[in-house]
Amino acid sequence: MKDKLTDANFPRTADNRVYHLGLKPGEIANRIVTVGSASRALTIATHFDKEPKTLRVLSERGFQTITGRYKGVPISVISIGMGAPNMDFFIRETREIIIGDMVVVRLGSCGSLNHTFAPVGTVVVPKACVSITRNVDFDFGSLEDEATKGERAYRISKPVPDNSELHKLVVSSLENARPLDSQSKIVGELVNASADSFYSSQGRLTSFPDHNTHLVQELLQEVKDLGTLEMETFHLYHLAKCWNNRSQSQVPSTGSPSGHIKPPLTTGPVQPVLLTSSPSEPPKSTSTTAPALAVNADSKIHVSAAQMVFAARTSVDRDFITPERVKDTEEWGGKGVLEALIAYHIPDKRIHPEKGTVWSLEDA
Repeated sequence: MKDKLTDANFPRTADNRVYHLGLKPGEIANRIVTVGSASRALTIATHFDKEPKTLRVLSERGFQTITGRYKGVPISVISIGMGAPNMDFFIRETREIIIGDMVVVRLGSCGSLNHTFAPVGTVVVPKACVSITRNVDFDFGSLEDEATKGERAYRISKPVPDNSELHKLVVSSLENARPLDSQSKIVGELVNASADSFYSSQGRLTSFPDHNTHLVQELLQEVKDLGTLEMETFHLYHLAKCWNNRSQSQVPSTGSPSGHIKPPLTTGPVQPVLLTSSPSEPPKSTSTTAPALAVNADSKIHVSAAQMVFAARTSVDRDFITPERVKDTEEWGGKGVLEALIAYHIPDKRIHPEKGTVWSLEDA
């Protein structure tokens, strides 16, 4: 550690930057696109307005955030890598530095478990997600005979839905953004499964004794309308549900008429690299000195997702998408998601104050 931490419960630097994302208040907007890959984030950011100039923050932990405006509306896109833990870092840390509501759409990749209804190249907007987790109490060293075991090798959760209004906007915006000559389908009636690993919990067979030979078939039998499989979206939906359904007794009492919560402060080793929209330009610093104020006590998190089918897991040929089609789908899919985000209404009182932010037109 480069510096002594004074509060390990929620590490934050002296200038209010959260520990893993390297962001501080005023550097990430209320409306957010989250993606897995850094290159996809850069593709989406090409649609941003020329003014104010976008800010790109690279954290020591591999997170990349690009913030600017799209058609005049403040927007951020953040690449988080893969898996539920990174989604957890993203949602929890941004929640502590954004005042007001959060509207988040994930634009990611997935595998299809229904290749006739959702072939490679389809963009699926899952209406709900389930979680698949590897049961560490199961005896994976034994022969694959689950019928005689008291434990199942994998656990499947109950489904958690996305925001229905945002769901409809994502579907319609993708349909409008899709090129006229595109063969891609937009599907909004399927359920997604998020696994806690790429291999065992997704039914991929390796030399490990994973007891997952029939896992995909079991999933299709147990989960109604199941169509896709990946690793992040359930956690996004679940965290939003937990936040929005918390009881009043779980909302901290701030004593502030604005309802702002003051998060714990600390010093720490986070030293993000601040770049302009062009990686070739020299780093720049921001003059924002936003206070350590975070969410409104009654704020909400609204979520949905658009998943690009890269692989047909149940087809005979195990079809996989071409690089050319990936690039094309990311281009129009990213634009569709941006359109959905700016169309989703957030009341003015639930918007992060503009003064001192990187998207402020006045400061620019």
